[in-house]
Formats: sequence, structure tokens, C-alpha cells
Amino acid sequence: MISRTLFRLTPLAFSLALSGCAIGPDYLRPANLLPAVFSEAKPADNIAVASNPAINPTWWTLFNDATLNDLVDQALTGNASLRQAIARVEQADAVAREAGASFFPQIDGSAGISNTKASTKTATYVATQPRIRHARSVGLSTSFELDVWGRVRRANEAARATLLASQYSRDAIRLSVAGLVTDTYLALRAYDAQRVVSDETVKTREEGLKLVKTRVEAGLASPLEGFQAEGALAAAQAQLAEQRRLRQLAEHQLALLTGNPALKIAAGDLKQLPLLPEPPAGLPSDLIEGRPDVRQAEQELIAANAGIGVAKAGYFPKFTLTGSLGSESKTLSDLFSAGSNTWSLGLGALMPILDFGRTSARVDQAKALNQQSLIAWQNSLQTAYKEVRDALVSLREYGIEENAQNTRVDNAEKAMRIARLRYEAGHVGYLEVLDAQRTLNEAQLAAIGVRQARLSTSVELFKALGGGWKADAAS
Repeated sequence: MISRTLFRLTPLAFSLALSGCAIGPDYLRPANLLPAVFSEAKPADNIAVASNPAINPTWWTLFNDATLNDLVDQALTGNASLRQAIARVEQADAVAREAGASFFPQIDGSAGISNTKASTKTATYVATQPRIRHARSVGLSTSFELDVWGRVRRANEAARATLLASQYSRDAIRLSVAGLVTDTYLALRAYDAQRVVSDETVKTREEGLKLVKTRVEAGLASPLEGFQAEGALAAAQAQLAEQRRLRQLAEHQLALLTGNPALKIAAGDLKQLPLLPEPPAGLPSDLIEGRPDVRQAEQELIAANAGIGVAKAGYFPKFTLTGSLGSESKTLSDLFSAGSNTWSLGLGALMPILDFGRTSARVDQAKALNQQSLIAWQNSLQTAYKEVRDALVSLREYGIEENAQNTRVDNAEKAMRIARLRYEAGHVGYLEVLDAQRTLNEAQLAAIGVRQARLSTSVELFKALGGGWKADAAS
């Protein structure tokens, strides 16, 4: 009997739970008010933007550097911040599964044995009944909230959005870690290139010092030129020591990022790293909507929007369906015999009458949080848009600057050769040679710095775009 009754009422309960209206606003994505394209993008002959550009999740492989690829792979598995983010995703997934379970009733089993001695002094005592009473029971019970107003659905909606937000947060950290590893690696390679320049400068000034000493001993130069040459050599040696120091610090940073304390990286050549493809003209601004931090902000907005419905459900009564099925007897032997079965079925309602503004306060809190989340999402879009524009401008200007710096190096090398020949011929003092050497050294280091900045800006652009764009050959 009870089984048939429960089977009849359970579909009704689920129907009531699922057919009710969901209190609170449904999520509608706010409009993206940013310009349609990035006007700063430089035209490119060999790249075309697809109608729906895809994100390149492994953009760092475009450098074609096996060492860099290995470092990023190590970081994506061993970085502490990333492992924490993965754990937060697992936590959010468990919370979402718990919220989803609220759609279904919880069934509990119970069993009990009790012996009770009654008092003979109470008004309800009956002398014909035994003072010691025995009870044996076993049963199942359930309690289920009928989601008439959609409170459970909104809570589940918020939990799912929070889960997605944690996943996008993890992806944002992945992107950040990959970018930081790449930037640090580029800096390390720049220090390698600077050390080559400084090594050559030290050798040149050592040779110059020998030449000056020979001329001083021969009476062809003053001792002042010798002091100048020795000072220039010491300056070059100090510069080399500083570059070695900075290189080691960069290596230590990569060791921390990869979770490999014993990491050692052999010297390499910055010039072997190719320039990454430049974005084409008409690069659509909606690419930034694929950034993990922007997606995270939107999911947090969805969760906050659902929270309004959860709070508003507090204005309405809560309906709860309860039921139990079991057996009860004085002895264990009769526990499952005929006539020992028991059951109950009930429908309860809890209606708020007077809460002195508690529910209204919760609704106001939820609305305020939703407004905060909306502003945060809008700000994430604007920040992403700015970062892309900044990277595009820097990429263009660094290209012009690098060409100019290369021209500067060529001219400095020519001036250095002429100054040395003039000194050897006795037409000028050694100060002119030192000045030419200093100019060449500064030009070479500046060219390396601009090259590194140009490569790093490409990294910043890929990060700002959430991974890049799909580069197709132009038709």
C-alpha cells in the first residue's frame, strides 16, 4: 500500500519541483561596447583572420626552441600556483556535484532497539501494562524540498558557474605561467647575447691596453692613455660580471617556475629565436572574449545573477515532502511479520511571516554583488582591450627601433675600425678609440635589448589575446 502511494506521489513531487517558475532574473549577456576591430593592427600579407578566429593554446612553440618548449611543459606540470589552481577546480567540482544532488531526495536508513521502564506515578500509567517496554524498529525515511520557486535550480546554476569560473581561473594561471616562463627565458637569452658582446669588448680592450703600453714604453703615448685603457678594461670586466649575475638570477627564476630546483640551462643565441607572426589588419576585438580571465569574470557574473534568485526565494514558502517506510515490534522475531509495517507521508510548508528585513537584506546583498560582478566583467574587457592595443603599438614601434639600432651598430663598427687605424697611425689619442669602443658597446647592447623587447612584446600580445589568433594563409 505504502509503496504504491509513494510511487504515485513521487512523480507528482518531481513535477511540482521542476515545473515551478524560477525566481530572479535569467542571465542575459551584457553588450560588448568595445570597437569591432583593433585599429592598431599592422597589415600583413601572409596572414588572414578567419571569421571565427581560434585561440592558439601552445603559442610559445612558434619560437621553435626545444629548450623553451621543455621549460613550459615542466612549468605546466610542476608550477606550485598552477597546482593550487587545479586543486581549486576539484573543490569547485565537488561543490557543484553537491548542489546538483539537491534535485533528488535524500534517503536515510535507521534501526533501533530500546527498552523503557515506565513510572507508576504518572497520570497516564496503566497497571495492566508492563512497566518495561521493548521496541525494535527498522526503516527508511526521506525528506525532499519541492523546488516550486526555483531556489535549488538557481543555487545549482550558481554552483556550475562557479565551477566554470574556477576552470577559467586555472586556464588564466596557465597562460600567465607560460608567459612568465617565456619572458624569463627571453631575458636569459638576452643576457647570453650581452655576455658575448661583453666578452668581445673585454678582449678588445685587453688588446688595446697592450698596444697602449707598448706605445707608452716607446715614448709614443703618454701615461694618461695607459690609465684610460686600464679603466676602460675594468669597466668592461665589471659589466661582464653584472651580466653573469643577472643570467644566473634568470636561471633561478626559471627553476622556481618549473618546480625544478636543479635546473641548468646551457648558453644559447637570442638571434636564433624567430619573430612571431604579426597580427593582420582588421583583427577583431571579440578575440579578447576568449581570454580565460574574461571568461572567468563572466561566469562570476552568472553566479552572482543566480544568487539574486536564491535570495528572492526567501520571500516565498518552502515546501518539503517527507516520508518513511519501516517495521516496528516488541521483539526481533516479529520485526518483519505481518502487521509490523509502518509508514508515513507528509507535506510541510514553511512560510516566512516576519523576519525584520533579513530576506530583503539578502536580496540587496545579492544585487550589489551582481553589480560588482558586472563592473568587474566590463573592466576585464576594457583592460584586455587596452593590453592588446598597447602590445600592438609597442610591437610596431619596436620593429622600427630595431632597424634603427641595427643601423647604429653598423655605423659604430665602421667608426671603431677607423678610430683604431687613426690611433695606430698616430693621428689621434687613445681617448678617441675608447670613445668609439664605448659607442659600439652601447649600440650592440641596445640592439640586443630592443630585440628582446620586441620578442617579449609578441609574448605580451599572445597573452593579451588569450593565446593568439588563427593564422591562415591569405587566398
